[in-house]
Order: sequence, then structure tokens, then C-alpha cells
Amino acid sequence: MFGYRVPAPNEALLISGRKQRGADALPFKIVTGHGVFVAPIFSKASRLTLAMQEAEVVEDCYTKQGIILAVQAVIAFKVADDHESIAAAARRFQGDQRQMPTLVGRIFSGHLRSIIGSMTVEAIIREQQTLADAIVDASKTEMARIGLAVDSLQISSIDDKGAGYIKALAAVHEARVNQEAKIAYAEADRASAEAQQQSVRHQAEYSRQTAIAKARYQAEIDQAQQTASQAGPLAAARAAQDVLAEQAVVAQRNAELRQAQLIAEVVRPAEAEAERIRALARAEADATKLSAEAAAAQDRIALDQAIIEKLPEMLRAAAEGLQGANVTVLDGAEGLNSVVASLAAQGMTMLETLRSGLHAPSQSTALTPVAPKSVA
Repeated sequence: MFGYRVPAPNEALLISGRKQRGADALPFKIVTGHGVFVAPIFSKASRLTLAMQEAEVVEDCYTKQGIILAVQAVIAFKVADDHESIAAAARRFQGDQRQMPTLVGRIFSGHLRSIIGSMTVEAIIREQQTLADAIVDASKTEMARIGLAVDSLQISSIDDKGAGYIKALAAVHEARVNQEAKIAYAEADRASAEAQQQSVRHQAEYSRQTAIAKARYQAEIDQAQQTASQAGPLAAARAAQDVLAEQAVVAQRNAELRQAQLIAEVVRPAEAEAERIRALARAEADATKLSAEAAAAQDRIALDQAIIEKLPEMLRAAAEGLQGANVTVLDGAEGLNSVVASLAAQGMTMLETLRSGLHAPSQSTALTPVAPKSVA
């Protein structure tokens, strides 16, 4: 569309020509990540790269020992993403953005000489990452002031310009390394010889253990075969014994079943018949006893009736006997009542005596008249 501008993902769009509001307003508008309409004639749009860039530094530096070293380093940098850094970089590099690597190289050259001057050759060679971190930290303030940020710094080479110092250090290190290598080779050879001897010993021990194991296995096989050859008759005898034992169990079981059958078919019916006969005999005996007791009871009833019929005559005879007796009654009516009661009591006694005598036929019972008591 005419007048519409869209910045690339690694660009910032700078729009100038219109008055910006605010006391701290920039002379241009910064647009990133989206498009914007730029009015023709009245506004102008330019682009500032936000892509990663490189700056190379090659510098002769004096070390702490006074030895000259040619140091080569590569710096990776870019314009920072915040609007303040973009504005700072735009003010300095909008006219010519190719000046960025040159200015960065100059900044890092100064810090590189300064930091290497405080270190020895040994430390520089041994601690190159520490050297790079120190240079980046020292340059952060200046880089931020111009809107740039450093991603990394790599020391690509260090040379003593033919002085032979680094080579001498390398020779010492190489000699030490060679000595250590020889020692390591010797240790390796000794370990290899020991390992070979150990392997021979292990092989001999393995052969001996194998022979012992074979002999033991052969003895076990022979023993198993001998046991198997003897196991036939023993197994047959044991099987015969088991058969006899099982037949004995079966015979015992059959005997128990036959006994149960005989009990059920013969003994139980005989016991039932005997019990029936005993029950009939007991019933007949009980009937006979009851008949005898009934007859005896009838005889007693008849006898008692006969005695009762005779009792008035006996009492009358006793009264007639008293008629001619000289009996003096002192108590009047009460005394007379006592005499009558005494006669009645004698009558009852006589009745009981007669009944007892009749009930016990084996004993003779004599009836003795009881004289009436005189009452004074």
C-alpha cells in the first residue's frame, strides 16, 4: 500500500518529519514488529538494523612480564532491543551503519591492551576465557552508551611474534607430557603384563575347575546309573508291598461293610423281635397285676361293708354291757358325752383291727373287747 511501511524482524523503522509530543520526545518515532503508515512528503522512514554483527580485533599487547603478544579476537554484537538503545544507536549510526564494527573494534582494542598488561603469558594462555570475560565486563558501559550489546568475545589466537617464549613454555609442558606419557606407557605395559599373567592364571584355574567339575559330574552320573540299575528290583518290591497293603485295606473295608450288612439284616431285626416279645410279656404281667389288685380291692370293699353292717350291733352290745355297770358320771352332760365318745372310738378301733386282720391272712387276729373307762 502506498505510504505503508513494515520493518523486517531484525530491523527498527525510524519515522521522522513530524513533531513528537513530550519534553523528552525523540526527533523520530521508533516502530518494531508491526507496520505503520508514513505520510508522503510530510514524513520520512529509515531503517536501523538489529541483526547480529562481528568486529575483529588484532592488537599487539605487552604482558606483565614485558613480552609482546599479538592477540586476535572476534566480538559478536548488535543493537539492543529496547527503544532507548535503538534511539542511542540511531543517533550515532543512522548516517552510516558500517561504522559500528569499526567503533566496537576500537573500544575492545583499548580494553584488550589494558587487561593483558596486568597478566602473565602463562595466565593469558591458561585462562583465555577469564581474559575474554574481563574484556566484555570492562566494555559494557561504553557499549551501552552507544546502544550496543555484546553477545560474546572469543580469543582466536595468541602469538609472541617469534620470541620463542610460548614455544619454550610448550617445550616444558611437552617434556612433562612426554615424561608422563612414558610413565603412562610403562604403567600400561606393566598392567598389560600383569593382566596377561592374570589371564594365564585364570585360564589354568579355569581348566582345573573344569576338570574337577567334569570328574564330579561323571561320578554323579555313574552313581545315578548305579542307583537306577538297583532301583528296578527295589521299585518292584516296594510296589508289591504297596499292592499288599492296599489289598489289606480293601479286605478290611469289605469286612466292615459285611459286618454292617449283617447287623442291619440279622442283628437289628432279632433285637427288634426280642424287644417286641419283652414288651408283650411286660404288658401281660402288668395286666395280671392290675387284675389281682382289682380283685383284692373288691374283696376289701366287701369285707368293709360287712364289718360296717356289724358295727352297730357291736356297739349296742357294748352299751348293753354298760347298762348294768355301776358307772358314776360326775361331770353331768359333759361326762356323758365323754363316755359316748369313748364308745365310738372303741368302735373305730375294732373296725381298724378287723380290717388289718383280714388284710393279713397269715396272722390270726383276736378281738379283745375294750372296757369302757370309768370317768371320775
